[in-house]
Amino acid sequence: MEVPGADELVAGRDAVDVVSSDRGRWAAEFDEFVASAGGGLLRTAYLLTGDHASAEDLLQDTLVRVWTRWARVRAADRPLAYTRRVLVTTSVSRWRAARSRSGREHLVADPPETRVGEAPPRDDELWQAVLGLPPRQRAVMVLTYYEDLTDQDAAEVLACTVGTVKSQRAKALRTLRQRLDEEDVP
Repeated sequence: MEVPGADELVAGRDAVDVVSSDRGRWAAEFDEFVASAGGGLLRTAYLLTGDHASAEDLLQDTLVRVWTRWARVRAADRPLAYTRRVLVTTSVSRWRAARSRSGREHLVADPPETRVGEAPPRDDELWQAVLGLPPRQRAVMVLTYYEDLTDQDAAEVLACTVGTVKSQRAKALRTLRQRLDEEDVP
């Protein structure tokens, strides 16, 4: 006996299987991406937040956002640049939300001991001064000096112009020089 619509049902099931296999492949690609870039992204998140727990939360939120768009991100030439951009914008958004709730920013007193990646700057006075920078200036300093991105790459991550990267870096350096009272700040 022939069931009406059975052919469409089988064809629909095949389409579901294709989508499922694509998602499985995407999940494997995403897992590989996280395995290769995760340490560097966590290090960047730590430098943006100054706290390991906050850095892990920031990175997790970032990876969730990237995963939801992975089909488009994986097709792009630079998924790491896109992920860094999401990381920075999420960090700035969190900072703004916390600032509006509390009326002022909350900075950590001491940087915690380092657990992953390269160590943050050892000069505690410099580190405290960097943590005291506004989030956008701190992001520029982290991306250009620590992550060693070019001005153009940092501008892409921050979704701004190269001129904005340069002006934010100049403001950050001026602030650091004032706070540290040193002329040998880069």
